[in-house]
Amino acid sequence: MNDLGTTTEQGTVRLERLLPGPIERVWAYLTESDKRATWFAAGTFDLRVGGKADLHFNHANLSSEKSPPDMYKDMKTDYPGKITRLESPRLLSYTFEAAGPESEVTFELEPRGKDVLLVITHRRIKDRKTMINVASGWDTHVGILGDRLNGVEPRPFWSTHAKLVGEYEARL
Repeated sequence: MNDLGTTTEQGTVRLERLLPGPIERVWAYLTESDKRATWFAAGTFDLRVGGKADLHFNHANLSSEKSPPDMYKDMKTDYPGKITRLESPRLLSYTFEAAGPESEVTFELEPRGKDVLLVITHRRIKDRKTMINVASGWDTHVGILGDRLNGVEPRPFWSTHAKLVGEYEARL
């Protein structure tokens, strides 16, 4: 299950991870800004179809690694989005302009005993370079989410991301 994400069609990355539940706890880490900020990005989510899904990234808050590599120093940190699908607490989709103007990310949650299967499908990613970066980013962010949910020190964001970029370059 903790293998690299896959590409299911052109411009799409899919990642599956088994996380400690219950589903309501994982849902809170997807939808509540303060919890989401510990593994991905803070920001306002108006939980209704058509509502805001605005993200504010601060990677220095995710792990002990505080400084990004030079290539990411000028990275944009704020991305507006819109919720496109919502079935609480099992499904959340929103637009994500960082990966292209039509890009959309979907989170699906399914209880598996005491655990929860998280499936992320990111569609309409604009090009291969962005797809590699997006796949590496999701893999790293979800790894940190798993660390947080398991109550362990989060893995270092930037060095983990850099390693995964190389692996996804070879795979995608």
